[in-house]
Amino acid sequence: MNGWEQVLALLASPLMQRALVAAVLVGAAAPVVGTFLVQRRMALMGDGIGHVALTGVALGWLVGSWAAVSPADSLAVPGAVVAAVVGSVVIELVRERGRTSGDLALAIMFYGGIAGGVLLIKVAGGTNANLMSYLFGSISTVSTADLWWTAALAVLVLVVGVGLRWALFAVSHDEEFARASGLPVRALSMVVAVLAALTVTISMRVVGLLLVSALMIVPVAVAQIVSRSFGRTMLLASAIGVGVSVVGLVITYWNDVPPGATIVVLAIALYAGAAVAHPLVARRRAAGRDPHPDVSDDVLVAASDPTCASEPSPGPGTTGR
Repeated sequence: MNGWEQVLALLASPLMQRALVAAVLVGAAAPVVGTFLVQRRMALMGDGIGHVALTGVALGWLVGSWAAVSPADSLAVPGAVVAAVVGSVVIELVRERGRTSGDLALAIMFYGGIAGGVLLIKVAGGTNANLMSYLFGSISTVSTADLWWTAALAVLVLVVGVGLRWALFAVSHDEEFARASGLPVRALSMVVAVLAALTVTISMRVVGLLLVSALMIVPVAVAQIVSRSFGRTMLLASAIGVGVSVVGLVITYWNDVPPGATIVVLAIALYAGAAVAHPLVARRRAAGRDPHPDVSDDVLVAASDPTCASEPSPGPGTTGR
């Protein structure tokens, strides 16, 4: 089978079709929310929400087992959505009060979330393989129902995140200025928190709950290296998120490697390459650029008079020699 036939076989696989659609949706939506989290200096918020969402996964699984739903984890994603939204609202309230004791409360909530999730999944009849698929992602677990959930939530995140981007940016960048401008700071801060929670739940099937924060933040870090505009950073970060997600999944189709870890490693490698290459490119451009093109700084060297080293150019366009 040649390379083209292998690509056609990949695209013809229903498993890869679902996984690729999910990867595109997650790769586009996660960096949009990550752009706001980076502005708020809360890059690890997604990681904390992921810990809490695991308890929601387990509770949904447990309810599905009691209700004899088939498969038993059909309610895992709805459970994760509820737990993640509640957890994100609590995180935002603790952050808003800014008390030292709040940091301790968040730590207890995060550790309790992941510990409770591990225990409840075992009680519900789940296996270690099921647990690992939620923690680190697995393309083989992306069902049609998961795809519909992912599509609906990703569209919601993109519509709200892009539609309210300037108001959300103002609140994320400077709350005092946003409050003075008449913006509803508390409501918009809650919108950012809920968007982060929804992004975590839609990303857990592709990259896993423990790695979802990387897909939200690392593409934004790459985009910030080469872009100074907020709008361009968001657009470029989404494009990078889609690119690394699709390439990572394609790699896992031909190689037995975990998809979530592969996607994150690709994103970090892209960041390292951009961090190294950008200063070199900027230095080369600066060396070849005239900082004052409207000022004539060319000189003529008088070859017949050695005491005259140089004299001003008579005007623009005169070449030196």
